[in-house]
This record gives sequence, structure tokens and C-alpha cells, in this order.
Amino acid sequence: MTTLVEGTHAGEFIVSEGNGNISRESITVLLGENLVAGAVLGKVTASGKYIEHDPVGVDGSENAIAVLFDAVDATAADAAGVAITRMAEVSGDDIVWIAAISAGNKTDAIASLKTVDIIVRD
Repeated sequence: MTTLVEGTHAGEFIVSEGNGNISRESITVLLGENLVAGAVLGKVTASGKYIEHDPVGVDGSENAIAVLFDAVDATAADAAGVAITRMAEVSGDDIVWIAAISAGNKTDAIASLKTVDIIVRD
């Protein structure tokens, strides 16, 4: 029997958010990224575009500031997306971290998200 594996659905990681769309922003994901729903994001200082949060980055991506609402494939060109950028609670079990993130870096990123009123719940 074939085993099927479902990916993360749009917004699946959200525990709660502000009324209407106050928690969401339209964003641009930088060329070269292919991200799934729930990916923790950083913002490149020079361009204002979003990429996967990278705790060792030096371009702004080292600061976790948003969570991607739905998958975005920007491998061929910059792509439009939607992110949770404020006033929300998200499930720590359902958000997606960069591969091999350390426990300490994850703790720092969770604290960084809290500064923009995104609370990571266990």
C-alpha cells in the first residue's frame, strides 16, 4: 500500500490572529527561495524582500520577524506571498524552521517573533 504524506496547509500553524486581516501582510519572497506554509521568515535589509530565517545570516534574515501563510515558490523569480507579521499566536509544532537550527537559535528566534507580537505556543 502506498503511503501518502501531506504537506503543511495554508495557515494550518495559526492558533489565533487578530480580527479581519490585521495579522497578515502581502510580501515579496526573494528569488531563489522555495518555502512551505509555516516557514519562519527574515527580511533582507537591502531589498525589503523576505527569505527563510537564517540565524547566522548577516543580511537581515538573522531576525525572525514573520511566518509564511502559504507555500511560495520563488525559484525562478521574486514571488508574491502572504505572511503573518503581527498580532498572532502560532503553533510551535507546526511552524517550519531552517534545517539544523540549534535549540539556542530557535529560542532566540522565538524571542524575536515575540517582539512583533507573534507568540509561539507549545
